[in-house]
Amino acid sequence: MIRITKIFTFETAHVLYNYDGKCKNMHGHSYKLFVTVKGKPVNDINNPKNGMVVDFGDIKSIVKSEIIDVWDHAVLINANSPHKDLGEDLENKGHKVIYCSFQPTCENMLYAIAAKIKSKLPGEVQLAYLKLRETENSYGEWFAEEN
Repeated sequence: MIRITKIFTFETAHVLYNYDGKCKNMHGHSYKLFVTVKGKPVNDINNPKNGMVVDFGDIKSIVKSEIIDVWDHAVLINANSPHKDLGEDLENKGHKVIYCSFQPTCENMLYAIAAKIKSKLPGEVQLAYLKLRETENSYGEWFAEEN
């Protein structure tokens, strides 16, 4: 079994409803996402992916379409909170808003990212690990064996 990792960056803002600290105010982060998948390398000289668990380009395509293109330069808002009104106001002013069914914390974003990536991976490849770095010294991790 081999694990391979691809790293992505994106800019996203969020606002945390009912939070008791500074992050109750809308603010953004330069996120860094580490995506690790695992599997057995293809062992077929006639296969263009010979020697690979999965093509890094395929991981890039999945993460780009499912996460980056959707969340980059957007505001994540908990749709189940009164902040939905804030989101609608922002949308009416031309801003990109993503309504989440959860509080858009780093932790919950990891659950959403895992679900989106897992649903798109080829059957022989498994999502093993995610790391979402919110700031230089703060990040969350998701491990497949714990979920």
